[in-house]
Amino acid sequence: MTSCIIRSDMTDLGQRLDAIERVRLASLPTPVVEAPRLAEHAGLARLMIKRDDMTGLAFGGNKARKLEYDLAGVVRQGCDLLVTVGGTQSNHAVMTAAAARRLGLGVKLVLGGPDFTRFDGNLLLDVVYGAEIRYLVDDDDNDSLAAAMADWVQELRAAGRRPFAVPLGGSTGAGALGYVRAARELAGQIGDGPVQIVTAVGSCGTFAGLNLGARLFLPRARVVGISVSRTAGEIAERTVELVRDSAQLLGLETPMSAADLECYDAYVGEYGVPNSAGQDAIRTAARLEGLLLDPVYTGKSMSGLLDLAHRRVLDPAVPTVFLHTGGLPIVFAFEDAIREQAVCTKIRR
Repeated sequence: MTSCIIRSDMTDLGQRLDAIERVRLASLPTPVVEAPRLAEHAGLARLMIKRDDMTGLAFGGNKARKLEYDLAGVVRQGCDLLVTVGGTQSNHAVMTAAAARRLGLGVKLVLGGPDFTRFDGNLLLDVVYGAEIRYLVDDDDNDSLAAAMADWVQELRAAGRRPFAVPLGGSTGAGALGYVRAARELAGQIGDGPVQIVTAVGSCGTFAGLNLGARLFLPRARVVGISVSRTAGEIAERTVELVRDSAQLLGLETPMSAADLECYDAYVGEYGVPNSAGQDAIRTAARLEGLLLDPVYTGKSMSGLLDLAHRRVLDPAVPTVFLHTGGLPIVFAFEDAIREQAVCTKIRR
């Protein structure tokens, strides 16, 4: 990867970041914990877990940091409900629902994917939060979801409501600032020495924020993305756009190109569907560290970390941080795939 220099006066960067409006939704900072047995299994000298599954909104997860910026000023602007989009088991959708209730707002969700007969996982939590759902059966295309949301927003406005539309994944230039802030937080926890940061990549906001934040606060960091839904080329294109938008909000020149990004798309399988490598990674993390991962995001990203470590694509001597992006309710939507692992002897006495 090529090096990248941000040409800007950096002395007041922290003040610039702090000056941008956000609404407090997450419990921060999240802890960094050592994972020595998982490190040994991977052949890494040191592996740490950045526990963003503990952000505290709903069941926790990375979306809380992005929503803090995406929803800044929503109440002040007079909006009375949030509308967003996602797949059947969308982490973003359920966390947006939780954020809406935290802010005293209504919530409506446009979701899409295979037809279903049971509300479980995040879909069940959407119901708990009282979200009204419009579901696109057998259609999780991002453009279809966005069009359906736009139609609903128009209907709501015609009815006198004041909706605020939150983009897919909360991935905007503003939302990505949540992970610029997370990079600063991480630097305060582990120092600014060499480090490899591995994260799942979906809608690209977390990946964009981490890349920009690392350049600003962790200059010797290597950010490694593991795609759960898109090709590496698609991720690079979208990430560059988001980094540019975030940098502009901070008053910086566009700081990176696609050549500066590192992302792997060999671990995706079918989006939203467990694969064998991800299931193996879930079992490994649970049984070596008591660490719970999910089959859609963190299981697949951990499988990527383990494979890259075993193939020495990751440097075994450099400390590695795995960003746990949350999503644990999804585990309960795939109980059939997990139940077959059970070792249970029923005894009556």
